[in-house]
Amino acid sequence: MRRASRCVLLGLLLAGAAWSGAAAAAGTTLKDISYDTLPGGQVELHLNFDKGPVPQPKIFTTGNPPRIAVDFADTDNAAARHLDIGKGSTAGVSAIAAGGRTRVVIELMRESSYRSRVDGNSLVLTVSNGTDAQTTTTAATIDPTKALPSSMNGPAVSNIDFRRGPNGEGRVLIDFSGAGAHAEMKNQGDKLVVDLDHVNLPAKLAQKLDVLDFATPVQSISTKAGVRGGARMEIAVKGAVDTSAYQTAEQYVIEVAPKKKDAKADAKLAKGQEPVYNGSRVTFNFQDIPVRSALQLLADISGLNLVASDTVGGSVTLRLVNVPWDQALDVVLRAKSLDKRRNGNVIWIAPQKELADYEQNIADARLKAEDNAELVTDYVPISYGKASDIAKLLTQGSLQGGGGASGGGAGGNNNRGFLSPRGSVSFDERTNTLLINDNPQKIKELRDLIAVLDKPVQQVLIESRIVVATDDFTRELGVKWGVQATHTTKGGNVISTNPTADDAGKLATGVHNNAVADARAMAEYQRAVANALASGQPASSVPLPTRSTLTYPGGFNVNMPTTLKGGSLGLAILGANYLVDLELQAAQTEGRGEVISSPRVITANQQEAVIRQGQQIGYVTYQNSTTSAAGSGTATVQFKDAVLELKVTPTITADNRVYLQINVKKDALDGYVDAPGSGKIPTINTREINTSVLVDNGQTVVLGGIYEINKSNTITKVPGLGDIPGIGALFRSTSRNNNKAELLIFVTPRILSDTLQ
Repeated sequence: MRRASRCVLLGLLLAGAAWSGAAAAAGTTLKDISYDTLPGGQVELHLNFDKGPVPQPKIFTTGNPPRIAVDFADTDNAAARHLDIGKGSTAGVSAIAAGGRTRVVIELMRESSYRSRVDGNSLVLTVSNGTDAQTTTTAATIDPTKALPSSMNGPAVSNIDFRRGPNGEGRVLIDFSGAGAHAEMKNQGDKLVVDLDHVNLPAKLAQKLDVLDFATPVQSISTKAGVRGGARMEIAVKGAVDTSAYQTAEQYVIEVAPKKKDAKADAKLAKGQEPVYNGSRVTFNFQDIPVRSALQLLADISGLNLVASDTVGGSVTLRLVNVPWDQALDVVLRAKSLDKRRNGNVIWIAPQKELADYEQNIADARLKAEDNAELVTDYVPISYGKASDIAKLLTQGSLQGGGGASGGGAGGNNNRGFLSPRGSVSFDERTNTLLINDNPQKIKELRDLIAVLDKPVQQVLIESRIVVATDDFTRELGVKWGVQATHTTKGGNVISTNPTADDAGKLATGVHNNAVADARAMAEYQRAVANALASGQPASSVPLPTRSTLTYPGGFNVNMPTTLKGGSLGLAILGANYLVDLELQAAQTEGRGEVISSPRVITANQQEAVIRQGQQIGYVTYQNSTTSAAGSGTATVQFKDAVLELKVTPTITADNRVYLQINVKKDALDGYVDAPGSGKIPTINTREINTSVLVDNGQTVVLGGIYEINKSNTITKVPGLGDIPGIGALFRSTSRNNNKAELLIFVTPRILSDTLQ
């Protein structure tokens, strides 16, 4: 409790020292402070000035710890910095001056009332021994124009407002009806407490404001009347915040901003550049203050335990305005060639050489203790890795390992790795166990290191999908037609108007063959009739001979059919000696196809995985062939692969993403080609992608794709006639092809959790 009171006292004094601005030249000086004891434990303090009148005082109190603070504007201080009293409830009095102002702080053992009056060139404060009496002021002895301040005649709080800043900070604005208000802010856990002294708080403003919807660190603002007049405001905040406040004549503004980590400052600190200071800000203005006293002030402000070496001494002159206390400490240390070492909340300060010698002695003692320590042997089973690999990590220079039951190692002192100079490591491949011989402390450190290294490797499921989509369309229109006529000449010859020479030859041959056949049939008929009459049978018993028929050879003047099987429409006109044939053909084919392949594989982090599925296509080749004919040499059977293959190596990044080195291949049989002397050799359609990509866990990405379009329009026609409008369609055929093919490759990596592993 005594130490906490001391910290608050220094805070009050330093707050008084932090007054800034162009102050007017001091017109009065506080010469000294004295006291008298009165009956009932009362203490009468005399604040004596060099000349009258007494400066207008500004008095306010604090409750935890109890204090009475008196401020004098335009006043210098020549009194002692601290006066111990220890009477009644008064423990002591401290005085400090800065910026032409002086603050006097009366330290109390418990909350007590006081009375004030002016006696000549002195301000007299009578402090009671408890809190049973109210604070009073004997105004009869004070100049009415210089009456002491009270909340009854001070300015009123005219408005309390809250706003959100552009960067998410919360701003509390307290407006006053006039000048003369005094505000003091302090942190109490997760609250900011603002004491408003010498003000009047209207009843309508004594309320609680809920500002949670503004999305700032400020949660609520509660305002109520103070214990001895004035007002108290409690601001509830959430999380780590940076606070600041400033006051003008008629307004007091509190700003609460989220604490932000300075990444650039951390980077500078990591590179050995200027450190980052985040302590509470202080203001110092001292001339030749003892270094030990300055360190004591900083210790009280920081709340840390500070131990100074006996060799720390001398004086230092400081003028620091609104700087963090830890930066002020470093300034003092650099000025006097000192350094610090921190352990928890204890800081040891000593000359730099003294600290360096101490640390060197500690290091030498530790090394000597390790050299003299008893060596012990420990056996560490390895679960997920290889004992030989971990042994190499522990030390390269001392390793001597081998297979079998055991392998051992012990080497020189060079490149000892993580071992002590006398340590050694060996391993047993059969049981996958490390054998370590070292001092107990080093073995404990090695066990902790091995526990970090010997962990299960994360696994990744890689799912891929290869989609081959095709869309085929073919349409053909064809025509065949012809006109032919025949007539018989006087000589019995049949003449065809079919312009084809081959058809004319076939017709003449048919006429000749039919005539010969008819003559033979008639001769046979006559012989059969004669035989029948000779035997007494009538001639009618012999059947008449059948005459041969003549088939006119077919032929088309225009023959442009379709190559596809489709529908056709035929028309024929037959006459006595002529024939007209017309055939229209049309065919259309449509086809859609999809081939979806979905290989998937699980592999460990940074380990390549391969999965294949397909067939080997066999074919025969011939060697030492003397001719170009297939099968004339020595036959050899060979194979070509037509497979679907996924080859991938995943790497899990620190931010739980997956870096993939991936190769996907999909081959398919396309057909065969003739090889002279070697039969038929298969040809392979190959689709392959080889790439690297960074993918989020569970995210699906398209690695690549190929889109092919093949269009063709073919017209076969009789030159000239096929271009005639209308009837030109009888002299041409058309074919239209439209083929599309699309290839897409999708990949989805998924990091498997420990439960799935």
